Amino acid sequence: MRWEGNRESDNVEDRRGEGGGGGFPIGGRGIGIGTVVLALIGWGVFGINPLTTIGVLSGGGAPQVQQAPAHRPPGDDQGAKFVSTVLASTEDVWSQIFSQGGSQYRNPKLVLYTGVTPTACGTGQAAMGPFYCPGDQKVYLDMDFFNTMSRQLGAPGVFARAYVVAHEVGHHVQNLLGISGKVDGMRGRISEREQNALSVRLELQADCFAGIWANKSQQAKNWLDQGDIESAVNAAQQIGDDKLQRESTGVVRPDSFTHGSSAQRVRWFTQGYKTGSVKACDTFSAPSL
Repeated sequence: MRWEGNRESDNVEDRRGEGGGGGFPIGGRGIGIGTVVLALIGWGVFGINPLTTIGVLSGGGAPQVQQAPAHRPPGDDQGAKFVSTVLASTEDVWSQIFSQGGSQYRNPKLVLYTGVTPTACGTGQAAMGPFYCPGDQKVYLDMDFFNTMSRQLGAPGVFARAYVVAHEVGHHVQNLLGISGKVDGMRGRISEREQNALSVRLELQADCFAGIWANKSQQAKNWLDQGDIESAVNAAQQIGDDKLQRESTGVVRPDSFTHGSSAQRVRWFTQGYKTGSVKACDTFSAPSL
């Protein structure tokens, strides 16, 4: 991926080094690509049902971590420049798509942090992996997750990292379209199994939206190299619920899926990439995933 020299977003907030102690994330609801990783670790090591862990991550009560004043990343920070460039590209792509649909896109903020950080959804923790908070319309990223992708999850590659950012921005798009709000409004009114099924459709749609971004950004910039899409597809495959469960416990429990299987995640990212169409990403109307 030839990202150097492209526009960088001004919507990046650097809180790295400002985090403090541990503790679970609390309050509100953050939508994250890696929440299930922590949940499955809790299941495999401590015997905790992953749904219970996800529930703890999504709601509860505890003191908030104090937030220091926001500032921009250092100009010579290559990692920050990369995610800023990817974010800028998502801004360009989704601004154009929204404009073509007769509406205006509102750019999200991308917050870089280490350890823990306050959010409108409660205290975010690095163990959750990257996540999006609808309450403040910000994507939260501890860039150590990229090392986890390469070393522990078997998902190396620059474009795999770009896919992660684009997936979380996909949740922002869902928020702007009112999709995530409707899903969140069903919580407590449907069974745990039905809630999980809706969560899967929400996550797969975010994967599909990431694919749309890959399609449109490639058309605009021609910046992808051979193997880039394959690295994103591999990342989607490595973080499928079935693969994570199998590696963590040796048992796959589809009813507890919250993000979708490896095959489903690959399918919907590929669907978005091949079509470049928002309508083609309607996971909620799809008879099968």
